[in-house]
Amino acid sequence: MKRVVVGLSGGVDSSVAAYLLKEQGYEVIGLFMKNWHDDSVTISNECPWLEDSNDALLVAEKLGIPFQTVDLSEQYKEKIVDYMFSEYEKGRTPNPDVLCNREIKFDVFMKIALSLGADYVATGHYCRKGTIEKDGNQVYQLLAGIDGNKDQSYFLCQLSQEQLSKALFPIGELTKPQVREIASKLDLITAEKRDSQGLCFIGKVRLPEFLQQKLQPKEGLIYEINADNEIYNQPNLTFNSVEEQLQFDAKPISYSPENGKVVGKHQGAHYFTIGQRKGLNVGGTKEALFIIATDIETNAIYTGQGHNHPGLFRNVLKVNNDEVHWIREDLTLKNGEKLEVKARIRYRQELQKATLYQFESGLYVSFEQPQSAITEGQFVAWNIDDELVGSGVIS
Repeated sequence: MKRVVVGLSGGVDSSVAAYLLKEQGYEVIGLFMKNWHDDSVTISNECPWLEDSNDALLVAEKLGIPFQTVDLSEQYKEKIVDYMFSEYEKGRTPNPDVLCNREIKFDVFMKIALSLGADYVATGHYCRKGTIEKDGNQVYQLLAGIDGNKDQSYFLCQLSQEQLSKALFPIGELTKPQVREIASKLDLITAEKRDSQGLCFIGKVRLPEFLQQKLQPKEGLIYEINADNEIYNQPNLTFNSVEEQLQFDAKPISYSPENGKVVGKHQGAHYFTIGQRKGLNVGGTKEALFIIATDIETNAIYTGQGHNHPGLFRNVLKVNNDEVHWIREDLTLKNGEKLEVKARIRYRQELQKATLYQFESGLYVSFEQPQSAITEGQFVAWNIDDELVGSGVIS
């Protein structure tokens, strides 16, 4: 009998995942990860991880499976929290959820599971795993979940073949309403529980307060750039090569105070991200102000009015070669090669038509349509049909 360790988070998805595995005849062990808890920055007084681990325990008891809690807060702090601070400090916007899956759930947690004699690790993600044979080898595929509304394959875009080989996603074939229905029928305590928001396992954290612990406030100016600024009407340049053009198109516009007018003050450019609208506290504009750029060196924030402001859009982004990751290693592009894909730059975005170009200078993702708020530090992931084949950090 194969043994599976399920990451029971105290939510409905992982509860049902555990039940389905048991039904399929696996020997199931429930494991709750305590990842990080710092009372000074959580929004509510309730202690979310205690409540969640208690729910997870009750679910395990109901299903009749062994249960234990593992404390991963040390590793979590080191691998996720410290990484987040250092990325924000550089003016990048990290995605802790993608990282948490790569570094914690399918690494630290997986190693613990394997040490318990597990053959597999299972989670409540809405995605599926496929297996194909290629040149006599087993190749694992990361496929979108059946529920288009909830597909979470994006969050697993950094997994490796090795990690996928040991992963199971029992609810990938179901929709969210079906999962809730199963939980109700079983009378599980998590059946009606709301989906957890906020950072992966950190509970409900106020990001600015969270960041202020490490990144000191530093007053700076907010500038507004007009949509008809000549910076957006560059003459048509001629390029000697595709690569040269891609390099040019992937570069964000660099603004200087002369391009705009001062409309307010802020407490530190490193607290803000491109495309952000809330938290600027600048009134009196006809349309809402959106952040179109932040400059960490000069501690300036540049904004534009409305979500159609030209400063928000670009159609090419670059991924540095050392941050390119192919789940399907067999599809890795060689220098000079290109590939048509569908890509997204954030979770829940519709897949967009794009072409990947691999050069010695990096991988370029060229979108058919301009994309809003391409943000450094976030992940771009690319698909062929419903298979997520690779991803990278936007540089």
